[in-house]
Amino acid sequence: MEGLAVATLGAGCFWCVEAIFQDLKGVKKVVSGYAGGQLENPTYKAVCAGTTGHAEVVQITFDPEVLSYADLLEVFFFTHNPTTLNRQGNDVGTQYRSAIFYHSEEQKAVAEKVKAEMASEFADPIVTEIVAFDRFYAAEDYHQDYYNLNANKNPYCSAVISPKVNKFRKNYKDKLKEELKK
Repeated sequence: MEGLAVATLGAGCFWCVEAIFQDLKGVKKVVSGYAGGQLENPTYKAVCAGTTGHAEVVQITFDPEVLSYADLLEVFFFTHNPTTLNRQGNDVGTQYRSAIFYHSEEQKAVAEKVKAEMASEFADPIVTEIVAFDRFYAAEDYHQDYYNLNANKNPYCSAVISPKVNKFRKNYKDKLKEELKK
């Protein structure tokens, strides 16, 4: 996929994060998975136990000509709470940490700049870690495209994910894929 870039972000439950980033114009692919840990080929059960060191993340393939990395990170910071250490809502543990796994020195510099710029938007200090990308492991198939496949079947989707997606779509209409603007 020539001309495309990759971002790897942790912002709590990957079902929530995937649902947000799938809606952005310029995003070609979002894969839920795990990064930042020591165990090779971790499972959801192992990651949820909090013993592997992995974070639940999404790996986003996007067109930087349509959506800049800085704009992607702005959405990242505004669609989760980057001021809570190892926690997003009721999800608690290092696997739910706020993290940017940069793929290049340029991404690292942009991440540090955006994080610094966003600091004034929050009452508490941002605790998002910015660390070098090492490895990504795709989550099990049933985690992929989870919200789109389960929005009306899983109470977690309607109680937690739907309000986040609706708020995001309202606040970022200009960044939505065309089919979502209707």
